[in-house]
Amino acid sequence: MQQNLVIVESPAKAKTIEKFLGKDYKVMSSYGHIRDLKKKEISIDLDSLEPDYEIPEEKKKLVAELKSCAGNAAKVWLASDEDREGEAISWHLCEVLGLDEEKTNRIVFHEITKPAILEAINNPRHLNMNLVNAQQARRVLDRLVGFKLSPVLWRKVKPALSAGRVQSVAVRLIVEREREIQAFKSEPYYRVTAVFGYTDEDGQKSEIKAELDTRFKTHDEALSFLDKCRNAGFTITEVTKKPLKRTPAPPFTTSTLQQEAARKLGFTVSQTMMVAQHLYENGRITYMRTDSVNLSSLCIGASKEEITKMWGAEYSRTRKFQTHSKGAQEAHEAIRPTYMSDMEIEGTQQEKRLYDLIWKRTAASQMADAQLEKTTVVISIGDGGKTSAGSHAEKFVATGEVVKFDGFLKVYRESFDDDDDGRDETSHVLPPVKTGETLERMEITATERFSQGPLRYTEASLVHKLEELGIGRPSTYAPTISTIQHREYVQKGDKKGDERQYTIDRLEGDDLVQSVKAEMAGSDKGKLLPTDIGIVVNDFLIKYFPAIMDYNFTAKVEQQFDTIADGNESWTGMLKNFYKDFEPTVEKTMNSREERKAGERELGNDPSDGRPVFVKIGRFGPVVQIGTAEDKEKPRFAQLPSDKSMETITLEEALELFKLPRTVGTFENLPVVIGAGRFGSYIMHDKKYVSLPKNENPLTVTLDRAVELIEKKRTEETRRHLKAFDEEPKLEIMNGRYGPYIAYDGKNYRLPKNMHDRAGELTLAECMDIVNNTKKK
Repeated sequence: MQQNLVIVESPAKAKTIEKFLGKDYKVMSSYGHIRDLKKKEISIDLDSLEPDYEIPEEKKKLVAELKSCAGNAAKVWLASDEDREGEAISWHLCEVLGLDEEKTNRIVFHEITKPAILEAINNPRHLNMNLVNAQQARRVLDRLVGFKLSPVLWRKVKPALSAGRVQSVAVRLIVEREREIQAFKSEPYYRVTAVFGYTDEDGQKSEIKAELDTRFKTHDEALSFLDKCRNAGFTITEVTKKPLKRTPAPPFTTSTLQQEAARKLGFTVSQTMMVAQHLYENGRITYMRTDSVNLSSLCIGASKEEITKMWGAEYSRTRKFQTHSKGAQEAHEAIRPTYMSDMEIEGTQQEKRLYDLIWKRTAASQMADAQLEKTTVVISIGDGGKTSAGSHAEKFVATGEVVKFDGFLKVYRESFDDDDDGRDETSHVLPPVKTGETLERMEITATERFSQGPLRYTEASLVHKLEELGIGRPSTYAPTISTIQHREYVQKGDKKGDERQYTIDRLEGDDLVQSVKAEMAGSDKGKLLPTDIGIVVNDFLIKYFPAIMDYNFTAKVEQQFDTIADGNESWTGMLKNFYKDFEPTVEKTMNSREERKAGERELGNDPSDGRPVFVKIGRFGPVVQIGTAEDKEKPRFAQLPSDKSMETITLEEALELFKLPRTVGTFENLPVVIGAGRFGSYIMHDKKYVSLPKNENPLTVTLDRAVELIEKKRTEETRRHLKAFDEEPKLEIMNGRYGPYIAYDGKNYRLPKNMHDRAGELTLAECMDIVNNTKKK
């Protein structure tokens, strides 16, 4: 009989833990939840709101193995993760495997190290049903919202749509931000900077860069100011020095790790969590789902030792951080390396980069403040050598920053979403100057700038906003952001921006030189943009289900889950309170009659026949429609291209779409047709389709260009199809992204490397040998 059976949820975690326990312990994985709500049914008794769980077909063999091993073990240890999800996994194991909760040991740890595992084995506990019930409440509430709202969307908006409690609110944030951006009108202003020459007592020359404390609204005002500076004198009227200190940021929580990994490493939120999961399961870092900034005394001690050894005692400063986030509950410690002595690790490139970020942030949190000295120099403008007076007179201000002691900055500097705003452009080391000294004007520049509206969310800034509003918890951010993109309510922008010109006026000596430069503005590359479907669904849900879409409601629900986890509220009572108001709203909305379909907008009338022109959501997405079903003539439809929006398209733009499909000529005695479809513009020739590049206008593309693209596609296809066999039409030798391969009967078979060079010369017999050998393996 096996003495001990330890069950964890992940095979990688099982492998790491097995190294630390002796031969008396067998470690198995449940591969996540072994039972859940049924996928295609609501699986909830709508009277009692009790969930109806099932073991999925693909888990039945595993459950039988776990049952057999549990029955043969003297002791069973449940070692799933230490959060609510992990507690629920352990409870499901108890229920399905028929374990006696009183005799089953629940162990938790937030790092996979030998001391932590042995400590957990020595201090087992029973299942915490409060945590389990908090997870069940979340699961059931989200299932109720999803399964009840989705059919409403199918009927009122478009088939196959779905809704979710947290996801819908995340989409609302993105839609509202997009509308703020659309409503914002950027206005030009003029920023004036100057370079002054300074000569000290020893004749040493240096430069001082400064910025005017006034920004001008018009070009004329800026030019007038530059003109005034032609004969002006410039005098230092104030010099102030102020010591500053900068304090390190606390160690990482789930959300701050997601944000910094996005800014510094370019990781998506899902990517960060996947890589962090690997690091945790391999014993490299502590548990990665946490909203605590606390560090263990062991880590604080180890950090002090490493910092002192590497940089000296003056760089070390022990700090204890307090967690202030609403409802912090998931884990007891921040995300940190398990061993601070390991500055580097083995692993994939992504694992190494994320680990390095975690190590540096942890070390920095236990380091001394950075000591700086900020110098501010005020330069007044004199008229004909006299200094201007009066509180409203323009003044130049130069700022300089000197790092007296770098402290934690030696290791780590925190990033922010608006790091590219150029705020430190005029900050530099200043020469030692005194009040009353005069400066030589070298050049003064007025640069046209434009007021910046609200910024679109990135994955990182959306996580920050969700956390700020108390929506979701560490475990929900990544799946929420993935889901809204997967459902095509939100997409990542791919536009680099539009070229915008701006004016620069430079005063050098007595000459005023003007130049015009261009810059890219309005880039949305990598930013989150709502799709037309996302906007329509959002507006529909806000109209009919304002409570579900309310930020405060969503945050309040999270607090109720916390209260259940603390044992201070009944989970079924909380669900019943929610459902008694929710169900009648669903019924009322389902049975309501609307004159127009959700999202439908009338743009005007077609000048050719006077019929109305609409934009609306069709079966395959947004469409423009001319005419109505009641007309004698059938309505005409055109798919909305991806670069047009239902909210902003004009009547003129909509009518342009009906100029497609257009025949541009013939090639090989067959017509060449340009059309627009669900996935963009295309060329059709000989019943074959060629995608039109995004930068090509389907209304102006010529026959010559279309033929060029058709022939290019043919060449690519020829290169792709290396060899076919008349005697075996199911088999073909293809050239793929990663080299040549055999395509046979719907499956692909990789060629051995020594055959790559002669892939196009292989015989049918050789190909069948490769196929059969691969099948045997």
